Amino acid sequence: MAIAVGMGIATYFCFPTSPAADVPLLEVGSVSPRDVIAPFGFRVAKRVPQLERERTAAERAVPPVFASVPAAVDSARAQLTAFFARMDRTRADSLEIQRVAGELGVPLTAGQSGYLRVPRRRTGLREALERALDVQLAAGVAASHATDGLRGLVTVRSQGDEHDLPVDSVPVLSEFITRARRANPQPGAPTADAVFTRLLVAFFHPTLVLDPAETARRREAARGAIATWSDEVKSGEKILGAHEVVGREDLARLRALRDELQGRGGVTRRMGRVIGAVTFNTLLVVLFGVTLLLFRPALYGSLRALITIAVSFLVVIGAAAFIARADPVRPELIPMALAATVLAVLFDPRISLVGAMNLAVLIGGQTAFRGTNALFLCLAGGVAAAFTVRVVRRRNQAYYSILTVAAAYLVAAAAIGLMLDWSARDILSTAMWGALSAVLSVSLAMVLLPTAEELAGVDTYLKLLEWSDLNRPLMQQLSREAPGTYHHTIVTANLVEAACTAIGANGLLGRVGAYYHDIGKLKKPQYFVENQVRGRNPHDKLKPGTSASIIRGHIKDGLELAEANRLPQAVRAFIAEHHGTGHIAYFLEKARERDPAPAGLGDFQYPGPVPQTVETAVCMLADGVEAATRVLSDPTPQRIRDVIDLIVRQRIEQGQLRDAPITLRQLELVKDQFARVLIGAYHNRIDYPSSSGGITSEFARA
Repeated sequence: MAIAVGMGIATYFCFPTSPAADVPLLEVGSVSPRDVIAPFGFRVAKRVPQLERERTAAERAVPPVFASVPAAVDSARAQLTAFFARMDRTRADSLEIQRVAGELGVPLTAGQSGYLRVPRRRTGLREALERALDVQLAAGVAASHATDGLRGLVTVRSQGDEHDLPVDSVPVLSEFITRARRANPQPGAPTADAVFTRLLVAFFHPTLVLDPAETARRREAARGAIATWSDEVKSGEKILGAHEVVGREDLARLRALRDELQGRGGVTRRMGRVIGAVTFNTLLVVLFGVTLLLFRPALYGSLRALITIAVSFLVVIGAAAFIARADPVRPELIPMALAATVLAVLFDPRISLVGAMNLAVLIGGQTAFRGTNALFLCLAGGVAAAFTVRVVRRRNQAYYSILTVAAAYLVAAAAIGLMLDWSARDILSTAMWGALSAVLSVSLAMVLLPTAEELAGVDTYLKLLEWSDLNRPLMQQLSREAPGTYHHTIVTANLVEAACTAIGANGLLGRVGAYYHDIGKLKKPQYFVENQVRGRNPHDKLKPGTSASIIRGHIKDGLELAEANRLPQAVRAFIAEHHGTGHIAYFLEKARERDPAPAGLGDFQYPGPVPQTVETAVCMLADGVEAATRVLSDPTPQRIRDVIDLIVRQRIEQGQLRDAPITLRQLELVKDQFARVLIGAYHNRIDYPSSSGGITSEFARA
């Protein structure tokens, strides 16, 4: 209930309007069942994307403002006067004139400085420059690159007056120089023209300057002048008539009326709407929780599983809230297949199906999606994903799921389109958006699956498949340091997988669990008979109690290795349960030979627990059968069957199978599979002639 209430509150924050409908919200193209009259006057607010587009357009329509700077002319005149006054005081020497001009910031060549030696030339040049500054520069000239990147019109402000002109008409430095050169006293002389141009550039100050502050102020004012509403409805005005086809403008009016109704009233009414919305959301989540409680009590009892389901739901709800704020709303993009895929792989398709339907109703019932086809499209995508994504066994299986979900969206789009007389283009557009959602949802689910496995504590097929790799470091270490145990492990795994598959249990889990059930023997491999060289048994020098402690310790050592190597929890159960609480019979008998009533009988017993699942129970039986059949000197089929019957009967009589959910019928199938595999392993071979290098039975006896 705490999770359900938390999800209800979180959903409300994602969709902060009441899911209940004050006014009917119908799909565009559908027919209104009744008249809708405005109970009061209201305005139809523009959707955020539309308002932003209009504000951006208004902002761009405001031309940049250039301000006139009359003081720049005075500065240029002052520099010009100072330059020629200094030239008049300089002796008529080309090098001296060149040096002084450089100090004043006007670099000249030797020829240009020689031109300025003559006073008459200087006087004419100065008068021409003064006319250019007083007439043309005072009229307004911008810097060379001031208009780069500008298009359309600009606003020029000069002495309280302003006017707009094309940006190409704004004079810049290059045009100023071209016009001013016409006043050159010696237009035909290259040196005179070069000196005139050099001085124009040196004394130029822009008298038209871009005013960014004023431009920003005007553009902000233009943005603010855009109305936030697109339509105004008067009190008593008919919004929609009975039997009229709903258009886009009608739907916008209905939504505005709904929002206005929800916003009116006092604090008490608004609080009531919040409580009602949270209760609505919570009840839908509770329905799914009740389904789990009734049909999957074990799943309902796992807090980690419930949290995983809640997180999956909230991810989809958050994405739906983001999509609801788009213009236009695209419910096809709601990633329903994401949650359905994760739940189907982690748990089972039935739970995924119910969860997808529940989530579709929860999202489709929100105000933001009323009047859209969100409910139907979410159902189509979620249910298709739940049915197609089961146990993921191959990497390319995701492609089939994507295609199936995309096909479901196509069928759903066609159904809606035919009912509402959509064009083929609209149907195809909806199907394409649905296909995009299928690709993104299933792909993201596969990426997030390992994280979801850890969160839920569930070992999926893919995870077990990874641990079935015999090249993993732990199995490689077992094959090098305990080859006998490794061989025993492989044979036991074959027995367990065959038996589990035959009785409908998890064959892959059985195989992987059998691989690691004796991994604890890595700590002291030489103390286990399968790894000992004939005639060398270190237990001969130990007391029975010490030997039993070493044998018993491989359970604890195995669990420590499993923890260090992060083995899946389901695989660790095989380590703890494959001996159950059985006695270490060999060393117990040796202890009784010394003392008929030895103290500390618990030291000669495995710590347990007894098998809790079908797979660990089968592993216990396979472990005992594989070890026992190795003792047979002549493993005929009948003797193998007798050994299997004995081991199974002993485990039942010892109570080792009392907690395992396995039936007698299944035990018979298990015994049959054990016999089939072992008889095949101990098959007879023909004698090859010794004359050709073969091995005969006589050689073997010798």
